[in-house]
Amino acid sequence: MQYFFAIIAGLIQGVAEFIPVSSSGHLIIFHDMFRFNLPDNVLFDVTLHLGTALALIIVLYKDILKVIRGFFSSLANRNLAQNYNQRLAWLVIIGTIPAGILGYLFDRLIEKNLHNSPIAPLIVATMLIGVAVLFFIAEKYAKQNKTLAEMNKKEAFILGCAQATALIPGTSRSGITIIAGLWKNLKRSDAARFSFLLSVPAILGAGLVSAKDISDWHALPYKILAVGFLAAAISGYFSVKYLLRYFSKHTLRPFAWYRIILGLIIVIWVIFR
Repeated sequence: MQYFFAIIAGLIQGVAEFIPVSSSGHLIIFHDMFRFNLPDNVLFDVTLHLGTALALIIVLYKDILKVIRGFFSSLANRNLAQNYNQRLAWLVIIGTIPAGILGYLFDRLIEKNLHNSPIAPLIVATMLIGVAVLFFIAEKYAKQNKTLAEMNKKEAFILGCAQATALIPGTSRSGITIIAGLWKNLKRSDAARFSFLLSVPAILGAGLVSAKDISDWHALPYKILAVGFLAAAISGYFSVKYLLRYFSKHTLRPFAWYRIILGLIIVIWVIFR
């Protein structure tokens, strides 16, 4: 049964990591509802996140290679960024800084105190509904007339700060970053692409921090972790490919309604369980 639950959790992670509905929030509810617990639930969830990071790398490998080449070629220039790929590389680096610092300082603290808290489902529900409201506001008032080529360093830093708030379960890394991009007038598809690029170092960094805290590598349930990792990677691959097309033509509103409905269901479930 644990392998079955590991597959389901991987599928949840792979889909919800990129669809702006909060993968961490869904996993908290999944663990709580089905009593699916391992010696270290946080490590298991981080493993699932690494599966989605692999999916991102596979789908966006051309963009990632351009960013890497842009970074190294920019080092030869005095102004660091003379073309689009060089500028994008530095925008990703700048956007990664706030999430990296705050994630390193507070990630484990939040996971220990919120993810395993008795009120964790209510926190998830609150953030699901609250961010959904921001979806509606951003879609109604944001101009959405800029591309990534027009983004500046200050805007990249703001998007990185927004991504850092996804440490709170129920927020959604992709959702909150896309909202910030919309408020800076980025087109939805460009905001989504930049959000996905920022996710790669953020997820890999969280994986390294979690690996540092492992005291007994021999006690890890490697087979269960591998099953969850593969399920997250495969479902994440198709999720990213779909969303990159979806956001070029469609709004965030369907996801906002989903978040509100799920948030209300969670509140009712907590009250009557």
